[in-house]
Amino acid sequence: MTIQEASDSKFGRKAIQVGEAQVRILKYAAAMESETVPLEQSMGRYLAESVTAPHPFPAFRRSGMDGYAVVAADTENCREGESVWLKVVDNIPCGAVPSERIVSGTAARIMTGAQVPEGADAVLMLEVTETRELDGIPYVGVRKPIPGGRNITPIGHELKQGEHVLAAGHQIAAGDIAVLAAFGVHAVPVVRRPKVGIFATGSELLDVKEPLQPGKIRNSNSPMLEALVREAGGVPVMLGAIADEIELARSKVQAALENYDLVITTGGVSVGDYDIMGDLVREEAGDMLFNKVAMRPGSVTTAAVRGGKLLLALSGNPGACFVGFQLFARPAIVSMQGASEPFLPEWTVVLGKDYPKVNNYTRFVRARLEVHDGSVYAFPAGIDESSVMVTIKDSDCLIIVPPEERGLPAGSKVRAMILP
Repeated sequence: MTIQEASDSKFGRKAIQVGEAQVRILKYAAAMESETVPLEQSMGRYLAESVTAPHPFPAFRRSGMDGYAVVAADTENCREGESVWLKVVDNIPCGAVPSERIVSGTAARIMTGAQVPEGADAVLMLEVTETRELDGIPYVGVRKPIPGGRNITPIGHELKQGEHVLAAGHQIAAGDIAVLAAFGVHAVPVVRRPKVGIFATGSELLDVKEPLQPGKIRNSNSPMLEALVREAGGVPVMLGAIADEIELARSKVQAALENYDLVITTGGVSVGDYDIMGDLVREEAGDMLFNKVAMRPGSVTTAAVRGGKLLLALSGNPGACFVGFQLFARPAIVSMQGASEPFLPEWTVVLGKDYPKVNNYTRFVRARLEVHDGSVYAFPAGIDESSVMVTIKDSDCLIIVPPEERGLPAGSKVRAMILP
C-alpha cells in the first residue's frame, strides 16, 4: 500500500470523477428567489422570467433613408428618360406622425427613421431627386424608378408582437439592455445574487496589510476568491481567517451557513494534523458530498451540505484553489442565479508546446491562448504546481489532460476550458 493509499484509507477518502462531483454540488445549488431591479442595474444579472415582445418592433413602417415617400408606380415613366414631378404634401421628421395620405401624384419629404405615411410604398433617396416650386407649391422631380417596398422597414421586421425575445436564465448583456429599453421594460425581473461567505484557514496566514514574518504567508486566496465570486455574479462576504482550532472553525462555519447562501473555505482539507476543515466535514458523514476528486490540482477538494446549504472546502494551495473554484464554486454560484448554462465553455485547441507530465488523474493545466494562422493554440504554464500562484494571472484557459496520458506532444488537439 502506498503512502497516499494509506492516507486515503485513514481519512475515509474515495476519489470521484469531476463530473460526478459537479452533479452532487449542483443538486444543492437551486436558483434563488427573484427580485426586480431597474434596467440600468440589470447588466450581468440573470433573467428570472422569459421576455416576449409586448408590441411589434418597429411598431410603425420606418423610413430607411432621408428622401421622399412616394407611390412606386408613379416612378415607372422615369425609364423613358423623363423626370416625374410629384407634389410635396407633407414634411415628416423623426418622431412626427404623418398628416397626409400619399396618393398618386403626391410625395412627402421624410427623414431616416420617421414613420412612412399611409399610401406610400417606397422611399426615394434624396440623391436621385430634384426640387422646384410652382405657384408657391413644392414639387419633387424623380429621375430614377424605384420598386415597391424599397427603403421601408415593415412593422415587426425585427420582432413580432408576442415573439420570444430573451429566455429565463439568460445573462443580460449590453445588447439585451437595448432590446429591453426598446420595449419599455424599465423594471427587470432577475434572480437574486447569492451571498457567499469566504473563510481562509491556517495559523500561518497574515492579513495583506501585515508585514511579512518568519514562517508566515499573506492570505492571497481570500482576496482572489472575493474577486472570483464577484466575477461569477455572487456577493462575497469576507469572514477573515480561522486559526487551526476545530472548535473555533466549527462555530464560525455554522454561523456562516446560517447567514449566507453558500460558504467557501480555503485550506485545511489535506491530511495533515492541522487540516481542520477535513476533520470538520467528516464529523457528520451523512452531510458530506465528497472529500476527494480524481483531478490535479486540488484532489482534496471537499464539499458538504448542512441545513440545505453548501459548504465547499477548497485547497489552500493557490493554484488548486483557483481550479477548484472554476470547476465547482463558479457553477454553483451561477446556478443559484438561474443560469441556463452553469459551466465554462470548452474549445478544442492546439497544444502550443510539449506537455511531458504523466497523469493518473485528469489534470487541469493553466495555459494562455494565442492565435496563429487562424488556429487557436494553448501554451501550458511553465510552472503549474498546485502551490504556484503567479501563473494564475497569466492564464486564460485550463487545458484538460486526460488520465494515463504519457505526456502530450506539441501540435496535439486538446480540450480547454475558457476562463472568464
